[in-house]
Amino acid sequence: MSQPSKKLFLLDAMALIYRAHFAFSKNPRINSKGLNTGAVMGFTNVLIDIIKNQKPTHLGVAFDTHAPTFRHEEYPEYKANREAQPEEIRLAIPYCKKIMAGFGIPLLELDGFEADDIIGTLAKHAAKIDFEVYMMTPDKDYAQLVEEHIFLYKPAYMGNAVETLGIPEVLKKFDIDEVDQVRDVLGLKGDAVDNIPGVPGVGDKTASKLLKEYGTVENVVANADKLKGALQKKVMEFGEQGIFSKKLATIMTEVPIEFDEDALSVTDPSKTLLTPLFEELEFRTITKRVFAENEKKETSGDGQMGLFGAGEGADSETSSGKNTIKDVPYDYVLVDTAEKRRSVITALSNCPSFCFDTETTSLQTVEAELVGLAISMKAGTAYYIPFPEDQNETRTIIHEFKDVLEDSTIRKIGQNLKYDIQVLRNYDVHVSGPLFDTMLAHYLIDPETAHSMDRMAENYLNYTPISIETLIGPKGKKQKSIREADLAAVCVYACEDADITLQLKEQLEPQIIELNLEKLLHEVEEPLSFVLSDMEYQGVSIDTETLFGMSGELEEASNEAQKSIYELAGVEFNIGSPKQLGEVLFDKLQLVDKPKKTKSGQYATGEDILSKLAEEHEIADKILEYREYNKLKSTYVDALPKLVSQKDQRVHTDYRQTVAATGRLSSNNPNLQNIPIRTEKGRAIRKAFVPQSKEFIMLAADYSQVELRIMAAFSGDDSMQQAFKQGRDIHANTASKVFKVDLTSVDSTMRRKAKEVNFGIIYGISAFGLSQNLNISRAEASEIIKAYFEEFPSVKSYMDETIEKARANEYVETILGRRRYLRNINSRNFTMRGFDERNAINAPIQGSAADIIKVAMIDIHNWMKEERLQSKMIMQVHDELVFEAHQDELALLSDEVSKRMQNAISLEVPLLVEVGTGHNWLEAH
Repeated sequence: MSQPSKKLFLLDAMALIYRAHFAFSKNPRINSKGLNTGAVMGFTNVLIDIIKNQKPTHLGVAFDTHAPTFRHEEYPEYKANREAQPEEIRLAIPYCKKIMAGFGIPLLELDGFEADDIIGTLAKHAAKIDFEVYMMTPDKDYAQLVEEHIFLYKPAYMGNAVETLGIPEVLKKFDIDEVDQVRDVLGLKGDAVDNIPGVPGVGDKTASKLLKEYGTVENVVANADKLKGALQKKVMEFGEQGIFSKKLATIMTEVPIEFDEDALSVTDPSKTLLTPLFEELEFRTITKRVFAENEKKETSGDGQMGLFGAGEGADSETSSGKNTIKDVPYDYVLVDTAEKRRSVITALSNCPSFCFDTETTSLQTVEAELVGLAISMKAGTAYYIPFPEDQNETRTIIHEFKDVLEDSTIRKIGQNLKYDIQVLRNYDVHVSGPLFDTMLAHYLIDPETAHSMDRMAENYLNYTPISIETLIGPKGKKQKSIREADLAAVCVYACEDADITLQLKEQLEPQIIELNLEKLLHEVEEPLSFVLSDMEYQGVSIDTETLFGMSGELEEASNEAQKSIYELAGVEFNIGSPKQLGEVLFDKLQLVDKPKKTKSGQYATGEDILSKLAEEHEIADKILEYREYNKLKSTYVDALPKLVSQKDQRVHTDYRQTVAATGRLSSNNPNLQNIPIRTEKGRAIRKAFVPQSKEFIMLAADYSQVELRIMAAFSGDDSMQQAFKQGRDIHANTASKVFKVDLTSVDSTMRRKAKEVNFGIIYGISAFGLSQNLNISRAEASEIIKAYFEEFPSVKSYMDETIEKARANEYVETILGRRRYLRNINSRNFTMRGFDERNAINAPIQGSAADIIKVAMIDIHNWMKEERLQSKMIMQVHDELVFEAHQDELALLSDEVSKRMQNAISLEVPLLVEVGTGHNWLEAH
């Protein structure tokens, strides 16, 4: 598993506002109008400190509402002993919400639920989709939510430092064996603040002792007869109250609230919204912190940088601490006549390099029409060539620049050049020559941060570019096209883009050289832009009739599965409702004696639970079928036809080079990397990917076990290397050694376990993880891993040496020098450190696999162009390349693709490529 690329902070508003209020209670902050601003000031400082120091990519603040919650309905006395809300806090809350709006932070609240339920729900969801989550609150109850990627972040208070609690810290703090036992602690001891009764006389130490022996409150109550003295009497008398208290203290993680990733994204503060608000509250120092100005309008300045400091990001409307177009000299020229264009073209012809950027009507390259072209040859100077709406005239004008754009001796500089290359190709202009792509360069320098031009301009140039919204308005239905914007304004906007990109190139190039990334950038990533551009332009044909047929079949199969479920259950119910499903499976049918429950107290009905039940209970198997049919239908079968371009009736995915920190490509609209493969009906979707005509056939070439081969090469393990060199089954080979049997005696169960270990080792699998994957005991899993390392000691040595090297350097490298930074490899936090240790093992292997297939793609693409083949490379999915092969070229293409993939990069073990053909992708694969 890779390191999460996004960082989400979720703040418990009321807990923080109350804490701020009481922090200022002895020395209240009263403004000239008599308003007590202490709680608002404290809350605002918290927001600023989090954004500035913790640098979250996403941020949300949850509030309680005045409506009664489900806990009040079950227990009217819940929180009944709390004092009335202080007047100062009642007045502070609206101001806090306005300040959140000024920072662009979404307000998270929902009647019937508390802030901790909302935070718990969002945290659990986010942790599953590549987020590291921090729940900021002084409330200890949140500790029950902590897991591998979810932390409790307790703010500093009254001399106490900030405290971040991961799994080890929670276990130590509560003196328990599992995080889930936090709920049992709360159930046993109760909570006076929330008026949760618990079991009288039971405190932290007693609760810990009982749970170490019996595990849960329920088990403590069930074994009350084994207790002694007063404790036995208390548990017998109040045990059920303890169980009920645990239920009250359990944070619900299935609140019906949407996880809106875009809304949670950290944005720059709005000067328009916050300045008058800060003036009303008389927050002069805070205003300076957020909007430090170059012009010292006040003589008593506090000397602080702006909120984002030098190089940490804000836009021109919110941070005059950064330069904008108003602060720098520039010479931007509108090139609106044939004579002016000839002058620019002459200059370009004599220039060794230039930067260019296209302005278009759409982000979809197949649909995009040229609106303008901006060109910069030196910093501070740029030219803008506008194009008319008439596309024939546009083609004529852009063809005036065809020679310089296609000149192979002139270097082209740009930001995300793959897009511009494709747009120009629509007009029969084929960009060529060496490139310098600032987005790709920054991706190699710092793969896990933002690579947008605006963010890089702020970080490297202390400059905030013009926002596109200033030209066309905010996003929404009323946003106008760039064609409708003022031409003079568009000219400045576009020229600035080209100018700033050129300046960024000058900043990034020395770093590329210093980090020895020139070869990777100029021989792999940038040439790959041309390959991907051609692949995206080509697209792939989709047999919509096949998909329409599959949609009907899936709906029919879903209905049949639903009918079977109702018959097996003996009752009709909402299968999509976890609550109703759990009640049917575990209350009515009683499939297991002690069913697992979620934090909210509902029965757990996830795929892992149902998969285990499916081995013995038909209804669980049918529920899994039902879920699969519905997901396949909605996510793929019904969605793919909507992505077919009206221009050529093909689907054109968007390959993205700068998303995955490992170096792997990702794709979007559609996401080809996620096309299902594990089930028969999932694989059937590949039937719909077909060649363009009967003259062509689909050809798929797939690396076999490439990551294991890389591990064998990197570790130097002789046994693994010999197995690959001799063409033996690597999983059977591993099973033979781990289980100490002859190769001929390895059965399917042994091989399956060995396969899990082989691939699991690459990802730093633990005994617990292996036990879950194989449904075996942790002890057995531990023994298998131990035996593996005894038989493959070079692998263990390689892993240990890699981690030690990573600790020294705080990064690891792939075979071509691609870096993965591991900033927490030396952290005292066990969870964060362990995370980076696993990445230290996995990143060089997964990244090298990415390097290998990219090199192969470039080589194959260049060869196909030189040979002027009619065949086309149309898809890249994980370790697989897919081609539309012309029937006359099939034999040649098959041989050359296999040979070039196998020889892309030399390893100590051979790379094996499996090639298949067929009338659709499924047959070929």
